[in-house]
Parts: sequence; structure tokens; C-alpha cells
Amino acid sequence: MTPYAVKLAMRHLLSHPGQTALLMAGVALGVSVFIFMSALIGGLATLLTMRTVGSIPHIVVEMPNRDPAILSIEPGAQVVLQKDLSRRDQITIWQPMIPIIEQASGVIAVSPQIRGSAFVERGQAVSPVGVIGTMPGKLSDIANIDAAIVDGSSNLPADGILIGSVLARDLGLRVGQVVQLTSDRGRSRSFRIGGIFTLGIASADRQAIYMNFTTARALFDLSTGISRIEIKVQPATAAEGIAERLRRSTGLKATPWTEDNQQLFEGLDAQARTGTIIKAFSLVTIIVGIASAMLLSIVRRQAEIGIMRAMGASRSLVVTIYVLEGTLIGLVGALVGALAAWLALLPLPPVSAVKSGALPIDR
Repeated sequence: MTPYAVKLAMRHLLSHPGQTALLMAGVALGVSVFIFMSALIGGLATLLTMRTVGSIPHIVVEMPNRDPAILSIEPGAQVVLQKDLSRRDQITIWQPMIPIIEQASGVIAVSPQIRGSAFVERGQAVSPVGVIGTMPGKLSDIANIDAAIVDGSSNLPADGILIGSVLARDLGLRVGQVVQLTSDRGRSRSFRIGGIFTLGIASADRQAIYMNFTTARALFDLSTGISRIEIKVQPATAAEGIAERLRRSTGLKATPWTEDNQQLFEGLDAQARTGTIIKAFSLVTIIVGIASAMLLSIVRRQAEIGIMRAMGASRSLVVTIYVLEGTLIGLVGALVGALAAWLALLPLPPVSAVKSGALPIDR
């Protein structure tokens, strides 16, 4: 590249300002549309993932199955395996596991829990529920209960519980009322309703009850152990690999959400691949359109090229001049297009703050 080639390229561009501006506008429009579409498709994928797996644990760590494995049997023989129901599934030594899990790459929240089945009674009405005992400060580590409270507060004193809005509606319960809770271990106790939440998940809003960790330990007769450890990771799609690493480091059973929600994972994966394909086709279409415009511009200047060649300009000089013109048009158009897309996306909120009906934009 010589200064003479740069000078000629600039003169060519400035000698046809209308055509140059039109080409730059085409490049800017293509770049801005591509950036806007990419942000929209990425935001939709992120929003779908947040809404579908945002309130569920990405990995569940439990005690592994300790039933004996079936040995190889003779053909035709029948074998019956009797599951050992004399022991409760619990992680007895769990405190040393928490730092190991918290330090694992990708883990953003860890919540040891005591879980069990129970019945809530109010008058003659009885409803089965699933009780979740959480440690102080970890109530919203998995599902954002603090943000889902629609009545009362999220505080969990020893005699307080939080119930779902559907359960409250079915039993006619309000904040401040007292209900009787009977666990599957036969222990009963009265609790005051401290808050009502709506997660938007029918099963949780109908059957989940949150309570103090120590109270749950007494209600389900677990003196030292815990039922499970729930984990959230970032990104959620990395749960399978992180679960495998936790399985090896702790010796416990680690189940990723993709294993229990295979169809949901396949749907999200298909949506992500579809978005990538749409962006790829859009990019190819934009490149072909810009290349066609540039080629048309060169074809219209064949007379100028002939004159330059007749005056002794080499082929490489002519090619260099038009490559420089295309590079300048593409560079200026891309910068203007990126600026236009940034200005268009600026007023839109990020995915984490998007409200119902708004466009989900990935920044």
C-alpha cells in the first residue's frame, strides 16, 4: 500500500459523495440490524433460561444409593431386590462438604436443606405439602422468595412459615393465621403464617412451605444430618459438567437439572441453536448485500479503470485502490451502524430487569 494509492482511493470516494454515503448507509443499516437481532435473540434465550430454570436448583446433591448391586445371574433365573427402607436418606456429615462445593468453579449459591412431606390442617381441611427447611440467610439462594412475597414478610422465626398463594387460596389462609402441621414422622406443631409467596410455578405455589432450618430439623426428627444440598451455577447449561466434578470431589450423588428435565433442556438447546442459525443466515445475507453493492460500484467505474490502466497504472495499484475504498466504506459504515444499534438498545432494560410485555435484550 502506497500513499499514492490511499490518495487516489480518497479522491474516488469524495468525487462521488452521494454514492459513497449510500454505500456507507447500507453497511451501517446491515450492521445495526445484525447487532439488534443478535441482542434480541440472545435476550430471548437468556430470558427463557431464567424463567424456566431460575427458580429451581441447577444441581441437587444427595446421599448415594446404598442398596447392593445385583450380581450377574444365570439366564432364566429371577431375582428380587428388596430396597432397604430401615434407613433414612440423609447426608450425615455435610458440614465439610459445603466449603468444597462453594469453592467449585461455576457455583454461585449453595443451600443445605431439610425436606420432608407433611399435612397442613385448618379446621376440617387437610392438604399435603412439601416442607423446606432453609438456613438463615439462604432462603432466596435457589428460588427468589424475597422477591416473590405478595403478602407479609420473608422472615422465618421458629414458629413462622411461608406458604404459596395457591395453597393459601385453597385453604382460605391469610398472614397471621395459625395452622397445624403434621410431618411424615408423626410430629405435629402449630405455626403462624408469616408470608405468602407467588413463584409462578404451580407445584411450588400449591404445595411448598418454607420454615426455619432448626424447626424443620425437630419436625422431621433429623438430629444431625440434612436431606440434600441444592446448588445454583452460572451458566445453568454448565450444570452437567459441574455435577460430575462435585460427584468426584464429594463422593455424593449430584444430579443436574438437565437430567431430571431432559425435554426442557432439549427445548432450550434447540432454541439456542435456532437463534445461532438465524444470526448466521442474517450475517451472510448482509455480507452478500454489501458485497453486491461494492461490486456494482466497481463495474460502473470500468471506464475509470481503463483510463488508469492506459496511463500506466499497474493492476496491483488498481486493486489496492478499490480494496482501500471498500475497507474505508466498511469501517465507517460498521462504526456508524454499531453506534446506531447502541443508541437504539440504550433505553431498553437488561434481561434481569425486563417486565411483562417488554423486549428482552441481551447486553
